[in-house]
Amino acid sequence: MSLILNIDTATDIAHISLSKSGVILDSVINTDQKEHGSFLQPAIEKLLKTNSTAIESIDAIAISTGPGSYTGLRVGMASAKGICFALQKPLIAINSLEIIAFAAILENSDKNDLSNSLICPMIDARRKEVFTALYTQKLEKILEPQAMIIDPNSFENDFLSHKILFVGNGAKKWEIICKNENALFTQNSNNLLAMNKLSFKKYEKKDFSDLAYIEPSYLKEFFDTSKQP
Repeated sequence: MSLILNIDTATDIAHISLSKSGVILDSVINTDQKEHGSFLQPAIEKLLKTNSTAIESIDAIAISTGPGSYTGLRVGMASAKGICFALQKPLIAINSLEIIAFAAILENSDKNDLSNSLICPMIDARRKEVFTALYTQKLEKILEPQAMIIDPNSFENDFLSHKILFVGNGAKKWEIICKNENALFTQNSNNLLAMNKLSFKKYEKKDFSDLAYIEPSYLKEFFDTSKQP
């Protein structure tokens, strides 16, 4: 059995959840990105109190490491590391793009026409830029997480041999300019569920991060959608 506190403040929707062996017990969600900083600590306190759970009884903390909002990542990582240092608990680090990709995989697992497609999560990074990566249906990385300026020719080599399913808040602006028939689009999937399943898998493997060296994955110097023009 494992009791994990999951923290994701990387993108426009923040969620804090408590799970046991990968099953979500309860969660708190914030949809105002500008309030992620003030939301986090009260949300953790509320979540634990509502579920009559002492923070000392948690077995591990999972954190979405980015890419995403600079402020959200900084706040989330500082809180997660602080709890782990204070309670001597392990930290589970999960890339934000991996969470989004896995959510899409879970949601579309029963669709035969997507069984061989690649998954491309996209997080809006202002103007024509996105944070993105490419994954197989087994969550194997084809393209490393990176900041990318998209244009009509993006992914043209990958389209030659694969359909690609695009997901995430950055996929919306890519859909406007993408004309390739092998491009598929889906709405944002259940990132909350995906993160809980991934954190449990990492816990079982004892895939923990070194608290002294783990940092958010910014991918570029600064990104804050709350100030996006």
